[in-house]
Amino acid sequence: MKRIGFRGYIAIVVGILIIAVGILYFFNVNRVTLTTSKKTSGVQLTQSTPGQYQTVIKNGRYLVSAARGITSTSETNSLDVKNFESSLLDLAKTHFKTSSYIFQEGQYLSSSTVTSLLERKNSSNSDGLNPEDNGKTDSSRNPIYVQTLTEQDFMTKDGDDLKLAGMVIGVAMNTQDEYQKEQYGATYTQNISDADRIAYGKKIAPEIIKKVREQKGVDSDTPIVIAMYANSKTDSLAPGNFYAESTSSSGTDLKEWTSINQKSIVLPKESTDTSSLGSEANTSFANFKNDVSNFFPNIAGATAVANFKSGTLSSMKVTVTTQFYSQTEIESFATYVSQSALKYLPTNVPIRIIIKAANEMQAILIRNSGDKTFTTTILD
Repeated sequence: MKRIGFRGYIAIVVGILIIAVGILYFFNVNRVTLTTSKKTSGVQLTQSTPGQYQTVIKNGRYLVSAARGITSTSETNSLDVKNFESSLLDLAKTHFKTSSYIFQEGQYLSSSTVTSLLERKNSSNSDGLNPEDNGKTDSSRNPIYVQTLTEQDFMTKDGDDLKLAGMVIGVAMNTQDEYQKEQYGATYTQNISDADRIAYGKKIAPEIIKKVREQKGVDSDTPIVIAMYANSKTDSLAPGNFYAESTSSSGTDLKEWTSINQKSIVLPKESTDTSSLGSEANTSFANFKNDVSNFFPNIAGATAVANFKSGTLSSMKVTVTTQFYSQTEIESFATYVSQSALKYLPTNVPIRIIIKAANEMQAILIRNSGDKTFTTTILD
C-alpha cells in the first residue's frame, strides 16, 4: 500500500476545509433566506401582513427617519405624538395600498431641514414656515402656527432596487400657542381660531411641497399628499385630529383641499357637552364604569378616549386606575374587566383597556375589530 506523504496530508486537510466552508456557507445562505425578511438591493423587507405595509430594514436594522425624534420632542401633548403619526399612516393607506407599496420612514427631509422649517421666518432663515416675530406680546402677536411636521415615504420595487413612488407629509398645526413675555417669566396662552389656522395651513402648503421637491431623489412628478392636523390643547385628555388633505402631482401645484372628518372625545362626557356625537358610546361607557366600580374597591378613576370617523365610532382606548395589594387582585380584576367590557362596551370596534396602579401599568386588554374576546396581558 502506497504511503501518503506530508504534502498529501496537507492537500487532504485543505480539501476538507474547503468542503466544510462550503457546507457552512450553504446553510448560512439558506438560514438568511428563511428569515422573515426579503432582500432587495442591499436592504431587507419585513414579510407582508394583511392590512399592513412591509417596512425597510438596512444592515440588519430598522431604517429610522432622517429627522427622527423631532415630533416626539416638539409636540406639547403626549397624546398627539402617537396619534399624529399613527393617524397619518392610516390616511396614507387610502392613497397607497398596503399590497402594492412598501413603507419607509422619511429619508429625504433631514433633521436640520425640518428644524429650519419649523422656525420663524427671518433674515437668516427664509425657509421658516412660522411668521416673523412682530415684537408684540399681546393677542396681536404673530403666533407659532406650525408645531411639527413628519414625512412618510412609499416605495415600489424596481427590479432589484427600491424607488420612491409617493410621499405623505403630515403638518401639525397649533390651536393655541404658549409663550413668555420675558425669559423665565410667566407663560401666556394665545388661542388660534379655526379660520386662522386653516387659512395659514393652506398658505404654507405650497412652500412645504417646494422644499420637499428640492431634495435629492424626489422627482418633480412624485405624488405628494399633504395632510393638516389640529393639535389638541396642552391639557387635553383627547388627542387632536387631521382635518384636511390635498395632493401635489407635479411641481408645487395642489389639488382642491378635501375635508377629513375625524374627532376624538373623552368619556364620560362633561355635563355641559350637549353634542350628540358619542352619546351612545358615553352611555355604554358609563354602565361599564359603574359595573367595575361596584365590583372592586378603590377605583381611582376610569376614562376613555373615543375616536370617530365621519361621525361613526372607530376605536376606543380605556384607562382604569386603582390600587392593588396582591398579584391575585390584579389578575381577578383584569378578568372581571374583560367580562364587563364585553357586556357593556361597543362591539365591532378595536378596544384597548389599560389597567394602572398609580403610574405603573399592571395589565393590558386588547380586542381587535371582529374579535369576540379580549386578549389579556398581566405585566410583572
